[in-house]
Amino acid sequence: MAAKKKDDFLIANNKKAYHDFFIEDTYEAGVALHGTEVKSLRMGKCSIKESFVRIENGEVYIYGMHISPYEKGNIFNKDPLRVKKLLLHKNEINKLNGKLAAQGYTIVPLKVYFKGSLVKVQIGLAKGKKLYDKRQDIAKKDQRREAEREFKVKNL
Repeated sequence: MAAKKKDDFLIANNKKAYHDFFIEDTYEAGVALHGTEVKSLRMGKCSIKESFVRIENGEVYIYGMHISPYEKGNIFNKDPLRVKKLLLHKNEINKLNGKLAAQGYTIVPLKVYFKGSLVKVQIGLAKGKKLYDKRQDIAKKDQRREAEREFKVKNL
């Protein structure tokens, strides 16, 4: 869905989220940022590995999203780990809130990317995986890799 057009530019990807969670639904959200943060993102200085999303007072916030300080930003730089507000429509927030009331659901950031000149975050409604689910995923990945290796050898 996101980051497919040529003017889209992927900044950060959260592969760990796909390993730790079953992603059931995705949403695209804007991010409220300051100027030096956007400049730092243009240089690709962002990490969302340890970040998570919460809904508080009808507003969505992302915690733990690390945007490195812009090197030429001096006094205008903000705290790299400050809480950032995500911009979603009210009906999307209400839908997410309703799903979060169900047991076991959480919201995780999946990607940070530019869509044109705007910074977007793809967030996913997720349900946690058990250890045996993770082992099954690893086994499937190993089988696929082995099959590709055999196919490559046969075609040489």
